[in-house]
Amino acid sequence: MLITTLRRGKLLHICVFCSSSSVVAPIYFHVARQLGELIATKGHTLVYGGANVGLMLELAQAVKNKGGKVVGVIPRRLAEYGLAFKQADEMIVTESLAERKAIMEKRADAFIALPGGFGTLEEVTQVITLKQLQYIHGAIVLLNIEGFYRHLLAHFEFLYHERFAKPIYRQLYYVASTPQEAMEHIEHYDPATLPTKWF
Repeated sequence: MLITTLRRGKLLHICVFCSSSSVVAPIYFHVARQLGELIATKGHTLVYGGANVGLMLELAQAVKNKGGKVVGVIPRRLAEYGLAFKQADEMIVTESLAERKAIMEKRADAFIALPGGFGTLEEVTQVITLKQLQYIHGAIVLLNIEGFYRHLLAHFEFLYHERFAKPIYRQLYYVASTPQEAMEHIEHYDPATLPTKWF
């Protein structure tokens, strides 16, 4: 895997993980739309899972509505169901979820996790682990809307307390309460020097 570095002071490719559900509360759609608009108006590029449903659609459509660029990465099985976002500037079709994640990680300078289900949790914990192992170095933000990630963050604290992870690894990720805060963190991010996992 290639190491991803943050291109400070330049336009960024921002990978966003989020839900494909269309039945979640309106606040989550509102925040996805806000984030998409911010990505576009600031001149950045969205990299995401490529779907045309749920928060994924709201996010990508908001980027396009504001004149921004969208790169979608979708598994062939989902594309064959007609779930690919047709307005994407670039749509990459993969043979597996693992390949999809690898491409998203390679194409991204930073990562944001909007609320989401099992797939979102897998994606964001994977990039946290990759950053811990120094395969990637960009900012990772959990967008904690309505306290969505409070239970996950509480479990992280339990890991630190029980010494399954070092407390300094709180610096691997940042918790934001608004899209504006998330974007400000990414655009001014200065990577911390952290110890390796084992020493």
